[in-house]
Amino acid sequence: MSGAGFDTFIDLDAVRTWMDAQGIGAGALHAVTPLTGGTQNMLLRFERDGGEAWVLRCPRPGALADGGKAFLREARLLRALAGSAVPHAALIAACDDPGVLGVPFYLMAPVDGFTATPERLPAPYSADAGWRREMGFAMVDGLLRLGEIDPSQAGLADFGKPKGFLARQVPRWMRHLDDCGRHASWPGPQALPGLARVADWLEAHMPAAFTPGILHGDYHLGNVMFQRARPQLAAIIDWELATIGDPLIDLGWLVATWPDADGRGAGTIRIEPAQGLASTTELVERYRAGSRRDLAAFDWYLALARFKLGIMLEASYARSCAGHGNPDTGAVHHASALRLFEQALAAIESAHA
Repeated sequence: MSGAGFDTFIDLDAVRTWMDAQGIGAGALHAVTPLTGGTQNMLLRFERDGGEAWVLRCPRPGALADGGKAFLREARLLRALAGSAVPHAALIAACDDPGVLGVPFYLMAPVDGFTATPERLPAPYSADAGWRREMGFAMVDGLLRLGEIDPSQAGLADFGKPKGFLARQVPRWMRHLDDCGRHASWPGPQALPGLARVADWLEAHMPAAFTPGILHGDYHLGNVMFQRARPQLAAIIDWELATIGDPLIDLGWLVATWPDADGRGAGTIRIEPAQGLASTTELVERYRAGSRRDLAAFDWYLALARFKLGIMLEASYARSCAGHGNPDTGAVHHASALRLFEQALAAIESAHA
């Protein structure tokens, strides 16, 4: 996010008073620094007397009405992950009282790491192809650790609705695309050749059963942080879409978004340099070797990931057509959506050849 004007939206005195009431630190807030966040959230790092640091995360003003609920769900999940082998930012405390900042928020411990996109990789990642190769494997290992958690034992039995989860996917995302029709100047679903073919194939070949687990929901390079001292994950971040569902969707999402030989991934995902990155086949095999889940139908999960992501990117394009988003970004997203559906169609045709 841009650092300009964060103090207009975040009342630092209110944060200090709330922290005092919670017994978290002492003294004034200083070294206040805005961090990069998404379009719907704000991140603020600060310290108090003694040098201890925290990161505050909250919805942006004007975010979707259910954004606050998503933040509280995210805080609940981070609390459930405490003590696990899943790399994550430690939750310090959460606030659901709108009287403090006007929106829910939570505090977490800072993470010493970096996101790999969109800037050039830092050293030694930029200089060592072996480190870059390990990045993909580290991301798979993060999914494997997440898959080891029993939602019920972690207090997340009611965190999602796994019954009928796969059957809901295609209808839900087709409705999402239909809703884009309200955006003026968008050419409509015909802008995605192969949409109906992919949707029909997914409906006809849906796996009969799966083992429920925690699903991140948007697992790609931009939603993890890597350690600086070794090629391992420092934290998985941005858990707003997390639920209880089929974890193989996360693996499909990782493969669908993974950068190609030129460092270009889905949407605006980019990485430089890209030489040495593990192949998508190697990523799937890493997962297969470390999990008891059945990957026999992985082609279906990959097709679903391309279908969902293609629609999400097309929705961004539709908003830009109506003047509600950057037109250049919208064009990039539309081109990426077309590639995703082309890839999905090619895989379907190959399966029936």
